[in-house]
Amino acid sequence: MRFTFTFSLGLALASSILIQSVGAADSSASSGDKVPLILKLPSPAFKGTPKDIQLSSYVEPLSDKPRPPMMVPAGLKNIAPGAKLTCSDKNATADTLGKIVDGDKEASEQSIIYLRKGTQWVQMDFGSPQEIFAVVLWHAHNSAKVYHDVIVQIADDQDFLQNVKTIFNNDQDNTSGLGVGTDREFFEIHEGKLIDTKGITARYMRFYSKGSTESALNEYTEIEVYGRPAK
Repeated sequence: MRFTFTFSLGLALASSILIQSVGAADSSASSGDKVPLILKLPSPAFKGTPKDIQLSSYVEPLSDKPRPPMMVPAGLKNIAPGAKLTCSDKNATADTLGKIVDGDKEASEQSIIYLRKGTQWVQMDFGSPQEIFAVVLWHAHNSAKVYHDVIVQIADDQDFLQNVKTIFNNDQDNTSGLGVGTDREFFEIHEGKLIDTKGITARYMRFYSKGSTESALNEYTEIEVYGRPAK
């Protein structure tokens, strides 16, 4: 009788522990669920690196391997197409800026917009604060080139005076006057530049550049911003 009681009690305790363990695991999994960020990439436009490009010492080597996927919370969407677009180049019309969020990322001439020389920016107003987890930026990948002074900032106001934060900056000599960057320059390729923004909350976002190893003009093909409304 004592053996039966002890065995039954032990079995009940074991079952209870197993149920609690499974419940805890399920709770942990549901609270930390992440999925790969699926991106629709354009076709590659070139292979290899031309030897006649003069590069700084802080340019990332051009990799021949696919980029590993970024893990993000499930349910994100590209919020860039719904944003209001403005630009430092006043010659850029609304129709011109609209090409930056039209989904056409190919390396063809009609996919690219051109902004004036010097440090220029494109700005997005999402209309309300958003939790932003990833940015993908294509300047122009029609040839092997490196863009200079690529800076991404967020702010609480459209004039970028309140609570300005820099989330990417590869201007390591501060020629654009927005601070010394610690990120590396990179080759423009069909994968675009993927930036992990770690769920930062923002309504306004700016994308700066200052020409490339190919031209003093500033080119933009597409910008994607993956996020969700801030809670």
